[in-house]
Amino acid sequence: MYSLLSGLWKYLFQKDEFFVLILGLDNAGKTTFLEQTKTKFNKGYKGMNLAKVTTTVGLNIGKIDLGKTRLNFWDLGGQEELQSLWDKYYAETHAVIYVVDSSDRDRIEESKMAFDKMVFNSSLRGVPLLLLANKQDLEDCLTVSDIRHVFNPTPEVVGSRDCRTDGVSALRGDGVQESINWLSNCIKRNTHSRPPTQRDIT
Repeated sequence: MYSLLSGLWKYLFQKDEFFVLILGLDNAGKTTFLEQTKTKFNKGYKGMNLAKVTTTVGLNIGKIDLGKTRLNFWDLGGQEELQSLWDKYYAETHAVIYVVDSSDRDRIEESKMAFDKMVFNSSLRGVPLLLLANKQDLEDCLTVSDIRHVFNPTPEVVGSRDCRTDGVSALRGDGVQESINWLSNCIKRNTHSRPPTQRDIT
């Protein structure tokens, strides 16, 4: 009887909670992407003025609920001196979103170096990866195919993890919902490797 009631309690009042890192260089659009995600998935949420988003120094957080699933986002600063802090979060994360400013051709190689250092870290082995070619609304930006070619997430790099490259415009919100829905499904498929934390619904 206890196990039956316990199972019913979990079904009614608990969510599976997951943690998602949002990484990339400064000015890639990470915080704007997070704000658009909260706006699209949290009914009644009134986000900040996207024109006033500034460079993240430290950490921005956010959360969305998708049915019985809660995704918590950690948006980390992308300046070179802050990248050394990224790996402190790897062991607890269930997925990574890596945002690339596809309009900033001068920093693509710098972004690729930060990406490589992240993706080869053993603490992220098997963790789903979403690579976002952001700012696709701007003229003369690199295409999604260009970004995929530069970052080259080959099977040797990706391993057994789910991986996808999407084109988005975080400022306009284009592609945000589709990307998050894909990532959420991947996270739930990967619970054998990275089980969720269960929390009472609040």
